[in-house]
Amino acid sequence: MRLSAFLKRHSLLVGLLAVLAPLIVLLTVQFVWLYRLERAQAIAHAAALESFLGSVGTQIEYVYRETAERSLNLPASLFTQDRVQKAAYYWKQRPAKGAKRLFLVDFTKEEFGHFLAFDPNTASLYTPVASDESLAMILAANPVHMLNMRQRGMESASLTVDERNSDYRIVLNPILDDAGRVVGLAGMILDEDYFRKSLVPAVIAKAITANFPSAPRDELAVMVKDGKGEPVVCVGDAKGRKVVARTRLGFVFTDWEMALYSPRATPQQWARASFFFNVSLAGLLALALLGGVALALRAADRAVKLSAMKSDFVSNVSHELRTPVASIRVFGELLRTGRAQAPEKVREYGEYIEAESRRLSRLIDNILDFSRIESGRKEYRFVEDDLVAVVAEVIHTFDVRLSSQGFRFTLAAPREPLPPVRMDPDAVAQAFHNLLDNAVKYSGDAKDVAVTVSRQDGWVAIAVQDHGVGIAPEEQRKVFDRFHRVGTGLVHDVKGSGLGLSLVRHIVEAHGGLVDVASKPGDGSIFTMRLPVPPRPEARS
Repeated sequence: MRLSAFLKRHSLLVGLLAVLAPLIVLLTVQFVWLYRLERAQAIAHAAALESFLGSVGTQIEYVYRETAERSLNLPASLFTQDRVQKAAYYWKQRPAKGAKRLFLVDFTKEEFGHFLAFDPNTASLYTPVASDESLAMILAANPVHMLNMRQRGMESASLTVDERNSDYRIVLNPILDDAGRVVGLAGMILDEDYFRKSLVPAVIAKAITANFPSAPRDELAVMVKDGKGEPVVCVGDAKGRKVVARTRLGFVFTDWEMALYSPRATPQQWARASFFFNVSLAGLLALALLGGVALALRAADRAVKLSAMKSDFVSNVSHELRTPVASIRVFGELLRTGRAQAPEKVREYGEYIEAESRRLSRLIDNILDFSRIESGRKEYRFVEDDLVAVVAEVIHTFDVRLSSQGFRFTLAAPREPLPPVRMDPDAVAQAFHNLLDNAVKYSGDAKDVAVTVSRQDGWVAIAVQDHGVGIAPEEQRKVFDRFHRVGTGLVHDVKGSGLGLSLVRHIVEAHGGLVDVASKPGDGSIFTMRLPVPPRPEARS
C-alpha cells in the first residue's frame, strides 16, 4: 500500500527515473564500446599504413614481371632453328615499356654465346660493340652460361634479376628446349629514368587513392631513396614529418628504400577524433532525448497540476455558489412566512436578496467569461461612459452586502469630473468587482477597503487598497494566472474560484490598459487598474 501510494504521488519522478536509468546504462556501454573501437581503429590504421608500402612494392614488381614475361618469353625454336633474327619481330610487336635495352644470347652456335641487341629504330638485331653496357650483359649472362657449360638442365625457366652494376639493372629469362637445356637467354636493361619519374609516382598515387580514398590529397607523404640514400622520388610533403613505415623493393631496384611519413593526423589522432565525434554525437542525441523527455514530463506535470487546480476550482466554485443560494433561500423563506412585517425589514431583506443575487450573477459571469476567453469567443461592447459612476455602483453593492460584517468601503475621486472613458461598462464593473471581492477575502481583521480613482497622464487609474495579509514577492507575478491562489495561511479558509484576477488582467488588457499589484506580507495590497483616456482637447486661442 505504501509503495502504491508513493508511486501514485511521484509518478512523474518514477517515469523520469525509468527513462533515465536505461539511458545512463546505454551511454555507459556505448562509451566503453567507443573507447575499445578507438584503440582498434588506431591499430588497424597503423596496420593499413604498413600494408600500404607492401602494396606499392607488389604493384611495381607486378609491372616489371608482366612486362618481362610478355617481352622476354621467346620461343626456343628461334634458337634451335637458327631464326634468332625473328626475335626483332617479336619485340617490335611487344614493346617493353620501361626497358632501356632488349638483348638476347644464343648458346646454340658459340660456346660463350652470341650476344645480339635490339635496335628499335630499325627493328633489327645487331652485335653490340664493347662498352660498359656490353660488359654488364656478359656478367649478367655468366651464371646461365656456367650452367650451360656443365650440361646441367633446368626444370623450368624463371625470371632472374642482376643488379651488381647499379647503372645497368637487368632482368633475364632463360630459353629452354624440350630437354630443359638452356639454348638462349633474353634480357632487358631497365630504364631508371622511367622507373623514377613515371612508374613509381604513378603507382604510389594510385595506391594512396585505393587504400585511403577519403584522405586529403596531401595527407600522406612517400619518399624513395636510392642505394646511396639520396631521395629520388617524393610524393607529398615529407618536411617535418616522421617515418612511420619503411621497406625495400623486392624485385628490381632492391637496394632502394621506400619510406612512408607520418600523416598530418596520426592514426591515434584519427582514432581519437573519431572517438570524440561519436561520443559527442551520442551525447547530443542523449541530450535531445532527455530534452524531449523533460518537455514531456513538464507537460505532464503541468497537466497534473492543472487537473488538481481544476478540481480545486470545482470545489471552490461549488462552495461559492452554495453560499449566496443559501442566503437567498433563507431571506426568501423569511419573507414567504411573513416573519418580516415591518417595511424596513422587508426592504433590508430585499436588498440582501438583491446583493446575493448580484454576487451569484458575478460568479456565474466569471465562469462564463472565462469559458469565452478560453475559446476565443469573448466580445466587448465599447462605449464612452463615466468610470466613477461604474465604480460607485459596484461599491454600493458591496456596502449593502458586507456593512453588517463590519466592512467599510471608501471612494476617493478627483473633484474635477474625469473625461469619459471608452470601455465596456459591464466588463470594467466585473473587473473592479473582482478586485473588491479579492480585497474582502484577504482583509483578515482589517476591514477597511479604500478605492481611489485618479488621472495619471494618459490613464485613469482605479486603485483598490486593503490592509490584510498581503502577498509575498515571489507570488506577485503569479496572482494573475488562471486558477492560481496565493499560498498564505488563509488559502484553506478563504474560498474562491482562482479566476477573478485572471479575468481582471484579460479585461484590462482588452481595453488597452494595465493592471499591477504592490504588496508586502502583513501590510496589505494595492491592486491598480489603468485604462487609457483620450487626450484633453487643446484650448482655443
